[in-house]
Amino acid sequence: MIDTILLIVLILTALMFVLFWYAKYSTKSGFALDENKNDIPDSWERYSVVFKLKSFIVLLLGILIGYLLSNSSYL
Repeated sequence: MIDTILLIVLILTALMFVLFWYAKYSTKSGFALDENKNDIPDSWERYSVVFKLKSFIVLLLGILIGYLLSNSSYL
């Protein structure tokens, strides 16, 4: 059960990093409009709370991955 939760959290973490990377990439390359220069595309501004809590989300996912790894059968 712990191993399954670990895999789900790892996939969720990878998706979050891809989301953060794509938001920055699309604004820097000019693919998406970013009038206020906050590295969030204007069409994604309604989800800005995710980007404001980015550091907390990454920290929480890291702690969760560490905890799940210590209790999994993979090590």
